Amino acid sequence: MCLMKNFILIGMPASGKSTLGKALARKLNYSFLDTDKLIIDTYKKDLMTLIDELGTEGFIKAEGQELRTIDTSNTIISTGGSAVYSKEAMYYLKKQGAVVYLKHNLNEIAERVGNLLTRGVVCRNCNTLEELFSQRLPFYEEYADITVNLTGCSILECHMRLYRAVKNYIMGLAE
Repeated sequence: MCLMKNFILIGMPASGKSTLGKALARKLNYSFLDTDKLIIDTYKKDLMTLIDELGTEGFIKAEGQELRTIDTSNTIISTGGSAVYSKEAMYYLKKQGAVVYLKHNLNEIAERVGNLLTRGVVCRNCNTLEELFSQRLPFYEEYADITVNLTGCSILECHMRLYRAVKNYIMGLAE
C-alpha cells in the first residue's frame, strides 16, 4: 500500500512531466492531473494568452492560486515548469505528496523544447533557454524530494528510471 498521497512532477519544459507522468500513473494505478490543463480549463484560455494578458508575475500568482486548490490523492500531478516560482504553491504541493524532479541536461532540453515563445513558458527577466535553465535549476533542486536523472536515456529507459525511483521511495516509506 502506498503511503504517499501523490507524486508531483517538476522540471523544465519538455522534460517529460506529462508524457512520463501519464505512463507512471497507469503503472501505479493512480490518476493523472496536468496542472497546465487545469489552468487552461479554469481560465478558458491557452497559456500564452494568459501570460500575455496577466504578465509574468500575474500568471505566476494565478498559477500558484490554482495549484493551492488541488485536493486529491493517489495522483501523479504534472506541474507547469513555472510552478516553482510560487513558494506558497510548492509548499502546499509538498504537503500533498512527494515532489519528483525530472532532471535533464540543458542540451537535451534544447533539442526537445521547440519555440519557447509559442509554448507558453514563463521566465522572470530571461530571454534564452540557457537563462531559463539557470534560473529554474536551483528551485527544482530545492523542492525535490526525489531527483530522477533522465539525461541520455531512451523514452523506455526514462519510464523505467522514474518508476524505479518512485517505487524505491514508496518502499523506503514502508520500512
